[in-house]
Amino acid sequence: MLELKNVSKVYSPGTVNEHMLFRHFDLTVPDGQFISVVGSNGSGKTSMLNLICGSIPLDEGQIIVNGQDITRMKEHKRYRTIGRVYQNPAMGTCGNMTLLENMAMADNKNRPYNITRGVDRRRADTYREMLAELGLGLEDKMNVPVGSLSGGQRQAVALLMSTLTPIEFLILDEHTAALDPKTAEIIMQLTGRIVAEKKLTTLMVTHNLRYALEYGDRLLMMHEGRIVMDHAGAEKQALKLDDILGKFNEISIECGN
Repeated sequence: MLELKNVSKVYSPGTVNEHMLFRHFDLTVPDGQFISVVGSNGSGKTSMLNLICGSIPLDEGQIIVNGQDITRMKEHKRYRTIGRVYQNPAMGTCGNMTLLENMAMADNKNRPYNITRGVDRRRADTYREMLAELGLGLEDKMNVPVGSLSGGQRQAVALLMSTLTPIEFLILDEHTAALDPKTAEIIMQLTGRIVAEKKLTTLMVTHNLRYALEYGDRLLMMHEGRIVMDHAGAEKQALKLDDILGKFNEISIECGN
């Protein structure tokens, strides 16, 4: 279980640009839940993910995982149990390394570094089988630098790499936003399959409201560092696109837009 308790975060404190985004923010995510997170720009979606991953520090409150307080835990240690895929396909892979080398690097996550070969050739067939299941022809590009792949291929590799070793949490930060519609559909189908097969606790930030409705078993809408809509289970399944758009319009009117 993931818990954010009484979290507060201030940006640019002590300056004319001081802005308190989160004020006593709370969120509980049960094991195995897949949450889609929507909201306007500046609502706190990505900041929430960054706080969970330790990319930015919080000012008050606690982040608790399975009863353990990880609030002061370093970012790299949190990634032992977290897989993250970013909006930019280049951020989850190393473009100068081959696809085989990238897969091997991800496969060695959390293992001690010894003076051994970086790539275990005995695992190459396993990687090839994994890549073949994606249906993108990547199994024939094992020795190709990842930087020469298309954005969609690279994002598929990033998603596969992030879940190659056992993790508890999958963090998806608008991971289809930079892709064309057809490729985005492929990545979302792959996402749904991986989450279901590995039973991962997942938080997915997206601007695509259809994906937010179709994927996951809980939907959150954020605004100014607050949760303004929270539907799970049957309630979430009953939501319509107009329900979400209606809430967006309500917020817009409240803000004078």
